[in-house]
Amino acid sequence: MKKLIISSSPHIKSETTTQKIMLLVIVSLLPAVVASGIFFGMRALALIGVCCASSVLFEFLCRIIMKREQTISDLSALVTGLILALNLPVTLPYWMAAVGSFIAIVIVKQLFGGLGQNFANPAITARIALMISFTAPMTTWAVPKYWSSDPSLFTGAISDTNTVITGATPLVSGNTSLTDLFLGNVGGCLGETSALALLIGGLFLIITGVISASTPVAFIGTVAALTYVSGGDVPYQLLSGGLFLGAFFMATDYATTPVTVKGKIVFGIGCGIITFIIRNFGGYPEGVSFSILLMNILTPYIDMFTRTKPLGIVKPEKEVKKDAE
Repeated sequence: MKKLIISSSPHIKSETTTQKIMLLVIVSLLPAVVASGIFFGMRALALIGVCCASSVLFEFLCRIIMKREQTISDLSALVTGLILALNLPVTLPYWMAAVGSFIAIVIVKQLFGGLGQNFANPAITARIALMISFTAPMTTWAVPKYWSSDPSLFTGAISDTNTVITGATPLVSGNTSLTDLFLGNVGGCLGETSALALLIGGLFLIITGVISASTPVAFIGTVAALTYVSGGDVPYQLLSGGLFLGAFFMATDYATTPVTVKGKIVFGIGCGIITFIIRNFGGYPEGVSFSILLMNILTPYIDMFTRTKPLGIVKPEKEVKKDAE
């Protein structure tokens, strides 16, 4: 006869671990990584490497200084570095990327208690901090295959002596073909240009059960609906900017987004509304990062208003009398 053990919930254990989930997220981002290498060369891969390595290093050192158990093996720091890198332009200096990793890992994640305790998405917060602090470098967009005029640029040898050809993002220029937008042959951050690569990765996460489709569908659907009502170009708005990157990989973060299905839908709709408002009436052409960060702050309240009622719960006598009055 098996021994009866009385313990607190959860009573159903799963073989799914944080490490396995993070590994699946890394796999889902590989198409975007490959696309960034194709369109932005070796420097794109080097920048991704700097962000990933510095993120893991900062978490390792931070856990030592704080005298806490090491957590780099759960791969969450690696995922944060990867997502941060995909939100950066290829021409950004490496030291600025490292500063972004420090903000994401040390300030946003570890100082709030580590994985699962942070109130906002670390990669998004770091991107916004970099954008505010280093506006010019963060808004300088290299055109795809910018090394065609100078082969030395392909390996990442960007300096004052060789100039990278830059251009506006699709949201600013408004004259990019839908084919180029879908494939990623446009200027922008490393991981936000190829809608095809992001769709492959996003569908992979949904099929494997890592994320729910509720938030991405609500997010993208809201932007599409508002764009249509306002007379805008729906396909262009959906394929431009970081909408797919944000909807599939950042608005679905476990720690900073609602837990209920209703909450996820509300979160997605809120992100879509804010993104639409910023894109059309704000000072920035892109609003995905800001929308997710703002909704992260509202997540506890969304959870509170959308939480489910436990089966068989009985209201306290005082509440019953209050309802009767």
